[in-house]
Formats: sequence, C-alpha cells, structure tokens
Amino acid sequence: MAHKANKRNITLSVPLELYEQMKQHPEIKWSEAAREGIAEQLMEVGGIVNGKVLLGMLPEETRKGIEEISRLSKESWKKYYEGVKESEAKRLKLLTQALSSKKITARGIA
Repeated sequence: MAHKANKRNITLSVPLELYEQMKQHPEIKWSEAAREGIAEQLMEVGGIVNGKVLLGMLPEETRKGIEEISRLSKESWKKYYEGVKESEAKRLKLLTQALSSKKITARGIA
C-alpha cells in the first residue's frame, strides 16, 4: 500500500443494519474494502473494466484455463510459459515457410 503521506482520510456513514453486519466480520479490513469499492466506481465511470468483471465477460472455457494457470507454482508456470513460447515459435516458422513457398500476399495467393 502507498505511504501514509500519500493518503487522505474521509468519514463514511453507513446505515445501522449494514454496520451491524460489518461488526459480525472483524476479519475483513473494512477500510480496504471501502478503498476497493471507491476504486471500482472510479474505474467504471472512467470506462475501465476491472479484472474480475473482465473475467466474467470471457467464455467459460477461457476462464477455466486462466484459473488453472493461476494455480500453477512458479516453476510449473515457467515450464508452461516455455512450452507456449516454443509452440508459438514453431507455428510462426511453419506459417512463414508456407507463406514464402506459396507466395501468399495480403490480397491472397499470387
């Protein structure tokens, strides 16, 4: 979090019912929850989509893939990344060879 000198205090009023519910969850850092909520609202009015909203907009298969990758250990992530990088290099090489052998241009096959 940013240094305290870079912060300003605000006073926030909440309805009593909400306050009572908040008191039932002392494990939650309510100041942080309020900061996150304010940041989300500012992003929304600024036309910026946060990561959680963006994930919700993706197809289910893509979300599942992202969730699987996010659970990988650092070492497994490195192996996964290297494998993707290697596969992409092979794909680009084959595509380049196919394009040069067939004389394919932006307008089609020459």
